[in-house]
Amino acid sequence: MNITTTMKSVFIAGVMSLSIAVQAHAQEWTLTPQTHVGFDIRSMGFSIVKGTFNQVQSRMSFDPQVPQNASAEFVLDINSLSLNKPSLRNMILDEDLFYAEKYPTATFNSHEFIALGDNHYSIKGDLTLRGVTQPVTLNTVLKPNTTNPQFLDVESKAVVNRSDFGMKKAFGGIGEQVNIEVNGQWKKR
Repeated sequence: MNITTTMKSVFIAGVMSLSIAVQAHAQEWTLTPQTHVGFDIRSMGFSIVKGTFNQVQSRMSFDPQVPQNASAEFVLDINSLSLNKPSLRNMILDEDLFYAEKYPTATFNSHEFIALGDNHYSIKGDLTLRGVTQPVTLNTVLKPNTTNPQFLDVESKAVVNRSDFGMKKAFGGIGEQVNIEVNGQWKKR
């Protein structure tokens, strides 16, 4: 074995050790049951419909020292949706909007965490709703909880257009833009 080959082997072993060490510091998190995961639809500046998904499976791998290695996933049970206007439930779950009978879940899978400073992150990923996948960026604040180190406080928002996911446009006075919201806490697993 020559010196160059030996140095390459040492370098590769060092990089692999560093990679394993970095991954070892990333912690696994899940959203607390009290966390609000939902949406707000406005029309002409007024909130028309607010919804909350009551059954959410979530996972986040996150180390604030190396946020570029972070990842997050959500699976939302569409039928667990509760609304501020329960009389709209059937219409919203029907085939013109969520089409819950055919598409019972919505998913978000991140593919990039970008640190913006001061606990702010841009989380880029794919949202799949009604069998349609579109890129979505969650503007997010993730900060340590001041009273319990087992929690990270989270506030995350994004805006999507309903019609991008095959939902009927201009439906019953309901606005086209949907404000997606996650407010609450991640808890260490």
